[in-house]
Amino acid sequence: MTMKPNPMVILTGPTAVGKTALSIALAKRINGAIISADSMQVYKYMDIGSAKIMPEEMDGVRHYLVDELDPSDEFHVVRFVEMAKQALKEITANGQIPIVVGGTGFYIQALLYDIDFTEQECDSAYRRQLEELAETRGNHYLHEMLKAVDPASAEAIHENNRKRVIRALEFYHESGERISEHNERESKKTSPYNFAYFVLNDDREKLYRRIDARVDAMVKAGLVDEVARLQQMGCHADMVSMQGLGYKEILAYLNGTSTLEEAIYIIKRESRHFAKRQLTWFRRERDVIWLNKPDFEYDDTKILTYMMDVLQAKGILPA
Repeated sequence: MTMKPNPMVILTGPTAVGKTALSIALAKRINGAIISADSMQVYKYMDIGSAKIMPEEMDGVRHYLVDELDPSDEFHVVRFVEMAKQALKEITANGQIPIVVGGTGFYIQALLYDIDFTEQECDSAYRRQLEELAETRGNHYLHEMLKAVDPASAEAIHENNRKRVIRALEFYHESGERISEHNERESKKTSPYNFAYFVLNDDREKLYRRIDARVDAMVKAGLVDEVARLQQMGCHADMVSMQGLGYKEILAYLNGTSTLEEAIYIIKRESRHFAKRQLTWFRRERDVIWLNKPDFEYDDTKILTYMMDVLQAKGILPA
């Protein structure tokens, strides 16, 4: 008798679309526990800028990969998969259904398809050379170098995401293969899970208004004080955690390189761009089920009913 693959529910979508509230309602309905697929909520002390779910909002639902690392820790896709797999084991052992919730599509893909991101031995001299180039010539110059050898990666990676640009250049330097081709080949793998991959979405204008309102609410809730506290703890712009959207811009304001108005404007603009890139990513993914809020008249109960039907049809829930 073949073993039935373990179940996994994914709920993702662009920033500020309303994943959190829906994920709690879903977890309560299906006896689920939540694994956060968010590159910022994993950090302690970074609550406001990451729009982190607070304990009172969790409503008794167990969350993994929230508040687990210090801001000085590095967090990347390999670390995420490692921690998420551990969480999956625990959730399954507790007889619950894992729900992966968050907007980092790259992390979700890696976990869902068990993708190998080959942590090769890296040539640290070459990495230093690239870092120096970025310092002296700027991120754009480095991104143009990537565009010359791997246009598909350059398209997928924002030039300010220096770490991933360097990683892609390193990969090409070490293996002679484009990382985009490696990832493309890996992404054709079939998933070892019995999964349902939901993407929550909204009309663009409504989403952008929600993003703007959310940024204003973050500032009102004390984002500047939060970043100032992190700075006092010794956090600085070179840390992975402080590269997060909302943190690096406020850091620039605190360091006197921009006004608060400019910082807020940039956070809003970059959040909209981020939402756009997230949607591009999800449109390229296989097997996704779109949950367009207008189709459900913005009623989470209707969305939930539809999700339950899908989960029963896939055998994730008993019919």
